[in-house]
Amino acid sequence: MDVKDHHLFRVLMFPWLAHGHIFPFLELAKELHKRNFYIYFCSTPINLSFINEHLNDNEFPSIQLVELHLPSLPNLPPSKHTTKSLPPHLMPTLKAAFDMAEQSFSQILTTLHPDVLIYDFLQPWASTIASILNIPAIHFLTTGAFTAGYMYQLCKKNGPNAGLPILPILLEEHEDEKAFQKLSSTSHGLSDKERFLRSIDQSMNLFLIKTFGEIEEKYINSLSLITGKTVIPVGPLVHEPPTDDKHTSSFINWLDKKDKSSTVLVSCGSESYLSREEIEEMAYGLELSEVNFIWVIRFPDQGEQISLSEVLPKEFMGRIGERGMVVEGWAPQVDILKHSSIGGFVSHCGWSSVMEGLKLGVPIIAMPMQLDQPLNAKLVVEMGVGLEVNRNSSGSRKFAREEVANVIREVIMGKEGENHVKQKVTKISEKMREQGDEDIDDLVEMLLHLSGKIKA
Repeated sequence: MDVKDHHLFRVLMFPWLAHGHIFPFLELAKELHKRNFYIYFCSTPINLSFINEHLNDNEFPSIQLVELHLPSLPNLPPSKHTTKSLPPHLMPTLKAAFDMAEQSFSQILTTLHPDVLIYDFLQPWASTIASILNIPAIHFLTTGAFTAGYMYQLCKKNGPNAGLPILPILLEEHEDEKAFQKLSSTSHGLSDKERFLRSIDQSMNLFLIKTFGEIEEKYINSLSLITGKTVIPVGPLVHEPPTDDKHTSSFINWLDKKDKSSTVLVSCGSESYLSREEIEEMAYGLELSEVNFIWVIRFPDQGEQISLSEVLPKEFMGRIGERGMVVEGWAPQVDILKHSSIGGFVSHCGWSSVMEGLKLGVPIIAMPMQLDQPLNAKLVVEMGVGLEVNRNSSGSRKFAREEVANVIREVIMGKEGENHVKQKVTKISEKMREQGDEDIDDLVEMLLHLSGKIKA
C-alpha cells in the first residue's frame, strides 16, 4: 500500500520492550488507525509475534509491524529480546542490546521516513536520529502525571529527599531511596535517570502521557510547569476486547453465582511476582477475609517448574471451597473486572491496571511491589478510589495476612468501602466514559496541525 497516495498521516511508534509499555502504545496506535492514520509499529520479533495475536488484519489493515533486530549477546538469544519472563540479572544485557540496535533503527527511520516518531523513555537516541532526519519526535510516557512529575524532579534534584515542592504526595524514605536507586542503574554507559530526562527534554515542545485529565489535572499542570513543555493526556487507553466465550466462560459462570460486589480479583500483572512467603501470606489473608476471590498467580521463567500445590498452604483449596478460584498464568482481567460480582481489585498498581480499575468502576486494594507502583498506590489512596495494604516498617517491608484481610473486608464490606471508595470510583468511571475519545481527538488535531495537513 502506497500510503502517500492515500494522503494518510504516517506515525512510527517505538515502545520499550516491556508489555506494560507495548500495550499502551498499541492501544494508542489503534485509536490513531481508526482516524485514518497509517502506523508503523516497531519492536523485536518476539514482541511482534505476541502483538500479532492481538491484531486482526481486517480490522487494522493500516498497522504495519516493523521488526527491529537486536544483536544476540551472551545468554540473550532473540527469544529473550523482551522483558516478559526475563530473569532480572539479564535486564542490563537487554538494555545494552537495545542500545546496540541504534544503527538498525536509524536505517528503519531513514527508509520509512514517517511524518512523526512517537518514542518511549529508555531510548533517547531515537529522538536524536529523528532530529537528524528532520522528523518530529514526540515522547509518550506510559505512566501517570503524578509519577512522571515525581520521578522528573527526583532526577533533576539528583537524589531522594532533595525537596520536591510542587508535588504534595511524598513516598516514605525507604521507597524514595529505592526509586532513586532504580533510576540510577546504568547500562551501556547510560543510567535510566539520564535516559528518562533526555527522552522528555528532547521531545519537541510537548509530550504525551497515558492519563485522564479529570483525575490528574493538577499533576498534569505541575508536570508541564517543571518540564517546560505542553503535556497532552491521551486517556486511559484501556483495551476492552470482545468477550471470548471459549476462554472466559468458566470465569463468568463462576462469578454469576456470586452476589453483587462480593468478590475481589487478585492479580499482580504480567511482570511482577509474589515470593513464596508472600503467596502464603496472601492465601491466609484471603482465607481470613471471608470474601470471595479470583486469584491469578504467575511464576517467573527461571528454568524451574513450580506448581500451585507447592506454594499454596496445605489443604488451602479444600478450606476455601467455592469461595475462591485460583488460576495460574492468565485470566481475562478486563472481563472479570467488568462483572457485577466484582467489588474490589487487589492490584500491584501497575499504571495500566489502575486505569482498568478506575474505568470499570472497581475499588483498588493497593499492594505495590516495584518501579512506579508505590507512587501509583499513593495516588489511588489520595484520590479516594482505594486503600493500601500497609507493610511493616522494617527493612523487609513484608505484608501480613491480617492486614490483607482487614483491607479487603474494609473495601468490600466496611463502612468506608461502601460509602466512600465505591462511590468515588463509580463517579470517576462515569466521567471517564463521558469523556470518551475527546483526548484522542485533541491529539489528532495537534498532529495534523504539526504536519501542515490542515491549516491552523
